[in-house]
Amino acid sequence: MTVLRLRDRQFGPGQFAVMGIVNRTPDSFYDKGATFAFQAALSRVDDLVTQGVDIVDIGGVKAAPGEPVSVAEEIERTAELVTAVRAAHPQLIISVDTWRHEVGEAVCRAGADLLNDAWGGYDPELAEVAAAQHVGIVCTHVGYVAPRTRPHRIQYDDVTADAISHTVGLAERAAQLGVPRESILIDPAHDFGKNTYHSLQLTRELDRMVDTGWPVLVSLSNKDFVGETLGGLPTDQRLIGTLAATAIAAWHGAVVHRVHNVHETRQVLDMIASIQGHRPPGRTTRGLA
Repeated sequence: MTVLRLRDRQFGPGQFAVMGIVNRTPDSFYDKGATFAFQAALSRVDDLVTQGVDIVDIGGVKAAPGEPVSVAEEIERTAELVTAVRAAHPQLIISVDTWRHEVGEAVCRAGADLLNDAWGGYDPELAEVAAAQHVGIVCTHVGYVAPRTRPHRIQYDDVTADAISHTVGLAERAAQLGVPRESILIDPAHDFGKNTYHSLQLTRELDRMVDTGWPVLVSLSNKDFVGETLGGLPTDQRLIGTLAATAIAAWHGAVVHRVHNVHETRQVLDMIASIQGHRPPGRTTRGLA
């Protein structure tokens, strides 16, 4: 696996990165607009840093269908917050979730380190911005659906093979444009352009994506595939299922974990790293005292 490098940090085998989610949207599926207000969003970042997050991912448009958000509005929601976060936390890795190159350019000027292209190259100029601004990029697989649309009876011969082909293609293009290879991630994008069976297959076969050599990011937190798998649980009851899926993804080698629940995720990742032999136990008195 290529060592992931973002800002002045690097993450090798067993060095998992927790990416905390900050939604500057009034209609997020999880927090229902709790961090839409500027000060609430900034406070959320402060809380995430206190919890030990490695990366914050700031988004200005919810993924699901809803009220349209113009480029100008998305920039207003994200760039100002990036500026404030960079001032408050100079060493923090800042990611912005966007598919629009205009937004990407604005947030990079404000201090972002990573562009999380959640809609998989829909705007090909976003990768060009990442290269020109010397930042990283996340290349995702969304099943060829347009931004903010839900999949309908989507089919794949092999969803994992399709995810690998698409994300690796996007990653190679980004590298050719000039984005450092060690700052490019690939993401199977659970739920995006997929049904629950697809997301489950991608989770159990995530090692196939890891074997490509590109660092893998997963965004599993409270997703619909977790709720459906466990019988239709609402979003506020999906934490245990999310953590189970996180453990599998980490065991298979996913490096970055985009989450709502930082503290719980960190414990899972620390446990996986210790079982794998990459991290010593935090305390070892049993049988010795």
